[in-house]
Amino acid sequence: MINILLILTLSLAVLTPQTLSNPKLDIQINHAKSDKGMIRVLIFSKETGFPDQPAKALKSLSIQPKNKAGLLSISDLPTGKYAVSVIHDEDNDGKLTTNAVGYPIEKFGFSNNPKVYFSPPSFEKASFELGSEPQRIQIELR
Repeated sequence: MINILLILTLSLAVLTPQTLSNPKLDIQINHAKSDKGMIRVLIFSKETGFPDQPAKALKSLSIQPKNKAGLLSISDLPTGKYAVSVIHDEDNDGKLTTNAVGYPIEKFGFSNNPKVYFSPPSFEKASFELGSEPQRIQIELR
């Protein structure tokens, strides 16, 4: 009986570290236009839906900007490849507001801060590897 309990305990000990070893990801968001509205963050683990389809994002989070910035700490992502898109939803309507020709008038940004010309960056340009160590990324809104 003691051997069975020991085996069960060791089995659980082997399985538990995998679920507890998710690394911490800090996302620092800078240069919001103001402290109005919300900063909306989408985290994708694949290119499908990137960068603007919340239903296809792995995570969809919102934070209140403070001092024109925001910080998110996430500890439930497994190691892997991710891309993050962010908007400063200043009018709090849940979407990126654009002008008559489709150019954004609210600030936006992506992980890796890739250059943006006439369309959003690809998942590959915005993606990064989250390893087993804690990681901090900075997203500069523009």
